[in-house]
Amino acid sequence: MISRIWHGWTTLENADIYENLLKTEIFPTIASKNVLGYRGIQLLRRQLSNEVEFITIMQFDSLEAVKQFAGEDYEKSYVPDKARNVLSRHDERSQHYEIRESITY
Repeated sequence: MISRIWHGWTTLENADIYENLLKTEIFPTIASKNVLGYRGIQLLRRQLSNEVEFITIMQFDSLEAVKQFAGEDYEKSYVPDKARNVLSRHDERSQHYEIRESITY
């Protein structure tokens, strides 16, 4: 299993706008791609003193599934234009980690 991790930051004023965009447009668009091996996405949000940080963590069965989603240059981040309009800055490259253990209580 692979986790694809990405960070983006907005102004305080744009944080709710960006979160809504993720939930109503971007996440459904990702799901509609029907990538074999895509297992879902988590959204994390953290307010800092003068900005808001967002982290997305996508789950895939394999790097091949990640490549089906993102293409051969699979580390390149997926940031639609609408998102770029409200983000202050973001990772240009996503990080990929092999999940070695997952314990839920």
